[in-house]
Amino acid sequence: MSDTEPEGSHPAASPGEAVRAAMERLGWSQSDLGYVLGVTTATISQIIAGKRGISPAMAKALGRALGMAPQALVTMQAEWELHHADEPSPIVDARAQLLSRYPLREMVKRGWLPETDKPDELERRACRFFGIGALDESPHLAHAARRAKAGDVSGHQLAWLFRVRQIAKTMQVEPFSVAQLKHAMARLSEARGEPEGVRHVPRVMREAGVRFVVVEAFPSSEIDGVCFWLDESSPVIGVSLRFDRIDNFWFVLAHECTHAILGHGKDGAFIIDADLTSTIGREIMEEERLANKGGAEFCVAQDKMTSFYLRKNPLFSERDVLAFAKRMGVHPGLVVGQLQWKTGRFELLRRHLAKIRDHLSSTMMFDGWGDVMPIGE
Repeated sequence: MSDTEPEGSHPAASPGEAVRAAMERLGWSQSDLGYVLGVTTATISQIIAGKRGISPAMAKALGRALGMAPQALVTMQAEWELHHADEPSPIVDARAQLLSRYPLREMVKRGWLPETDKPDELERRACRFFGIGALDESPHLAHAARRAKAGDVSGHQLAWLFRVRQIAKTMQVEPFSVAQLKHAMARLSEARGEPEGVRHVPRVMREAGVRFVVVEAFPSSEIDGVCFWLDESSPVIGVSLRFDRIDNFWFVLAHECTHAILGHGKDGAFIIDADLTSTIGREIMEEERLANKGGAEFCVAQDKMTSFYLRKNPLFSERDVLAFAKRMGVHPGLVVGQLQWKTGRFELLRRHLAKIRDHLSSTMMFDGWGDVMPIGE
């Protein structure tokens, strides 16, 4: 017998019909084919009726017996099953569309979006979260990205930014003024001596009219902080605490406060600070240079820091660092952090980079690390 292509090879054709046609050409009955294959007549009946699928092994046996191409039978069976398979739930489309752009699984896990099998509900909540009318729209987010590498703001960063804004809109603070924020920074400079000093930040920011928000960053997002304005007199500062270190916290906070004091972002731009430490010492935009300067100056007076560095480089003993930090009235970690970046020796006196997250969480609510800010619908 020579191989022939099975008849009716289109998605809606049953492979059983092709088997029946081949049997008729040979003049065989179902029991004849069952005898040849060593299977019951009932098995052949089920194959012809489309109630039993043709496995690869059966396709080979049928091909040998009936002179048919086994591959064609296998293909026809797959197309038949695909054609008659149930359509996937509409939630698949909604989830796939969101996950292709945003960290949907993490957003659901954190309670930002609902865990639901209802596509309309997921789409409604996602559109509400991003302020869009449909999932195929791009969120309207003017921004000024400060990134180590060129490129658009990632979906992970967008989701983080919109969560910060979502929380900020629910907060009540005192009226804002630049003078009040400058005074707040002066007050907070007295809290730099101990890790516990960060406990005062939420209250001092609130009294200065700044909405201060802490949202855990997504892995690999590299976002440190953001400064933006809800309106001309409502600045928002968001931080991620990506590094739970005293030096990083005070630098990022002072960096963002400098943006707010100088009015950066009032034109509607989000001043997104991603991987802030990588910008130190590099050629960057003027707004960012000024904010870096303000952040470093707040941590340690830069004229004194430079003098200490030049006098002691390259040998920075722990005793000298502790004594200098005491004279400056700051925690040693603030000095160590700057020395590490000046020298590139990130192992230098690391034990002084105290953790601060637990101290900060004692006086404010975080969104992340297992907790979700209750902001309502």
